[in-house]
Formats: sequence, structure tokens, C-alpha cells
Amino acid sequence: MVAVIIPAAGSGSRLGGLPKQMRLLGDAPMLLHTAQVFDRHPAVSCLVVVGPPKNLDLIEGMLTSLKKPYQVVAGGATRQKSVQAGLKAVSDSTSIVLIHDAARPFVSAQIITKVIESTEIAGAAAVAMPVTDTVRYGEEGSFTNTISRDELYAMQTPQGFKYDLLQQAFCQAEGVSQATDDVALMGHIGQPVRIVEGDRWNVKITTQSDWEWAQQVWEKRA
Repeated sequence: MVAVIIPAAGSGSRLGGLPKQMRLLGDAPMLLHTAQVFDRHPAVSCLVVVGPPKNLDLIEGMLTSLKKPYQVVAGGATRQKSVQAGLKAVSDSTSIVLIHDAARPFVSAQIITKVIESTEIAGAAAVAMPVTDTVRYGEEGSFTNTISRDELYAMQTPQGFKYDLLQQAFCQAEGVSQATDDVALMGHIGQPVRIVEGDRWNVKITTQSDWEWAQQVWEKRA
């Protein structure tokens, strides 16, 4: 069984305070578009959406068109705490857990399939894109050293994990500084994570310019 956790508890402060996952993208909230990609995938069994505690009823109302079983649970103060809350709602009969950002509505079914297949083989897998831009350190407003971009990746989602490994990682994460993603938690337990190459459409909608781009893409696809 494959369960999908969608952390959607962010405040959307970089988009003017309105939670970005609740903004309308075309005719529906972005969160619904994201959830529908997984709802349509034949390998996915159920979804857990983790939202702001004050908006759970609103999110429930957004997701009523989903065909597969889903739950809406309250998130925490950080992404790590929100994912952990979602994991507690997942059945222990689950074999694989996918974690996907609510603000990546353009993820493809092909990428989801590759992550599931890679997780089945390796225990953990995550989507990433090779870094192609020149990368430099900056200090006090000026550039310092240039970093070799060889073997550097920009992380995307979904990230997939065997259920038992993810449980182990969260158990051992108590007292550890908050991880920015779940691949970092795998590092704490020494679990290698297989790379699944992403694509340029799987963008996380974060800033106003991202939002304007997403609207243009959606209009062209409609």
C-alpha cells in the first residue's frame, strides 16, 4: 500500500499572507490540483493532507471530489512536525510513504511512478534536479568562493520511503535540529536515498513571480 502525505500547513507569508495552497489556480485551489495528481495515480492507495489547525474544515471541503480515501490532520509549527503528524495518521499496513509539497501542482505521474519503483528497490528515493547555474558563497554583500556544481542537486518532491524506515527516522529525530526535508532525516539513520531525476515543471510555488508563472502554465494547459 502506498500512502501520500501532503504537508499544507504553511502560512504563505511570501505570497502576502494568504496560504498559497488555498489560492485558486484556474478553477480550483492549488492544493486540490496537487492532491488530484496522486488521487489519479493507480499505485496510490490513500492520502493524508496536513493543514493549519484553523483551516481543517476548509481543506476538508476542498477535497470532497477525491476518489480515494483521505484524511485531513492538523500540522505543527515546522514542516518536520507536520510530516510527523501526517505519518501518525498512516496505517501501519502501509509499505511506502510518499511526501509531496502542496505547492508543487505540476508533478507528473511518471515521476511519481519512478519514485515508488526506486523506493521499492532502495528503501528511500527522492526527486532532484542537477544544479546547472554557477553557485557561489556570499558574505557581507559580496561574493566569496565559487562552489563546484558537479554532483550538486536542487531537491524536489515527492520523496519516498519504506514505512518502517520513515518511522525509525522520526523516532531518532527527537532532539535533532529541524530538518528541511525528509532526506535529511534519512541521513541521521545512515540510510542512502536514491536520486530520481525531476523536471523543470515540478516547481514549488513560493513567490509572487512563481504564482504568476503557475497561472500562465495552467491557462495554457486548460
